[in-house]
Amino acid sequence: MSKPPAYPSPAFEHKIVLGKASEAAARLPRPLVFTNGCFDILHRGHVTYLAQARALGASLVVGVNSDESVRRQNKAPDRPVNPLADRMAVLAALESVSLVIPFDEDTPLELILALRPDVLAKGGDWPVESIVGAQEVSGWGGQVHSIPFAFQRSTTALIDKIRS
Repeated sequence: MSKPPAYPSPAFEHKIVLGKASEAAARLPRPLVFTNGCFDILHRGHVTYLAQARALGASLVVGVNSDESVRRQNKAPDRPVNPLADRMAVLAALESVSLVIPFDEDTPLELILALRPDVLAKGGDWPVESIVGAQEVSGWGGQVHSIPFAFQRSTTALIDKIRS
């Protein structure tokens, strides 16, 4: 019996950064766009929004809430459905995403301050004045965008539909 072939790790795995986030982001072309979220079950609304955010700059960094951070948001006791490693891998596989970085805090402010993005983006359910880091990014001359929803999708609604 012949030995099975060795398959390389998928190329997108290098986009997942577990340490030294600012060093990894410093190697990316500018302008740098930053966004964040749980991205528990990726859907069309997510991927459209991420592609639109990426179009605002030359690179897109996605901050992803850790499992504990998601649980603290009171989404549901059994959330996230997908563990952090899986959520990061799926995001990293997207063409629009340059880097994926986890954070354990309740907000991504520490990460935003470390990366100093040129553009901060969130989905249309976030008014600009409520986006964490908006004041800081604007303060160093960056832009802040609340990207309107192109598709009305919700992970919570999707989970409810599956359960019913």
